[in-house]
Amino acid sequence: MMRGSRACAIAVRAPDQSIVVDVRPLATAYRQRWARLPFVRGLFILWDSLILGMQAMTFSANIQLGDGEKIDSKAMTLTLVVSVAIALGLFLVLPTVAGAALEHNLGWTAWWGNLLEGMIRLVLVIAYIAFVGRLPDVGRVFAYHGAEHKTINAFEAGADLEASRVATFPREHARCGTAFLLTVVVFSVVVFSLLGPLGLVLRLISRLLLVPLLAGVAYEYIRFTGRFSSSPWIKPLLAPNLAMQALTTREPDQAMIEVALAAFRAMQVQEAAN
Repeated sequence: MMRGSRACAIAVRAPDQSIVVDVRPLATAYRQRWARLPFVRGLFILWDSLILGMQAMTFSANIQLGDGEKIDSKAMTLTLVVSVAIALGLFLVLPTVAGAALEHNLGWTAWWGNLLEGMIRLVLVIAYIAFVGRLPDVGRVFAYHGAEHKTINAFEAGADLEASRVATFPREHARCGTAFLLTVVVFSVVVFSLLGPLGLVLRLISRLLLVPLLAGVAYEYIRFTGRFSSSPWIKPLLAPNLAMQALTTREPDQAMIEVALAAFRAMQVQEAAN
């Protein structure tokens, strides 16, 4: 999937080995001036990514099914809702409850309890990504993720967008969504640690309410570090995010790169038409 400023293109390798492309314009709301404000735009990008991701999964699944039964949008919406609920339970509620319990049982101060909560959350996120990445189907998704990054890296370097040339570029990218996720978690460790003592209910509510703020700040951080990624003093800040992408990307084959290129070219054509 390739997302521009006005359009998004999804390319899929069909069972007959052809590449099927779906191009759609982005909602006009995301191009409004107020939606591009710093610390606000990150929330729109996050929401848009969830919606586009759901649409991409639906399109891909339906292409693989061929002319048979199709997956409707209601089923995918339900899947998204359940997935978000599970993610909140695993990465938000569980670390918060565990941190509060350990803080109480060990007699620690709220600062140390909050810090422990954040470290549990960080370990859970990394362990989860490492685990699912070992599943064959998820591994293929991560390889396509690597193909997307290679394509963008080649484009930004001004190289010829041919599969053999694109394959020589790195599969890490400074503005990756994985970097965004890791940054949100790391920022949460710092921010939540400063909140002080709270009861469990208020503790959970505070974490939930602060997620949008953390997302907005993390997005601006990713934009800033990505813009100056070649600066020597920025590179240490990028190192953890790039290291995380070793878990969320795999080296793609040429066929995967061809799919990424098809999506990118289709997105470019639609962007130019608008």
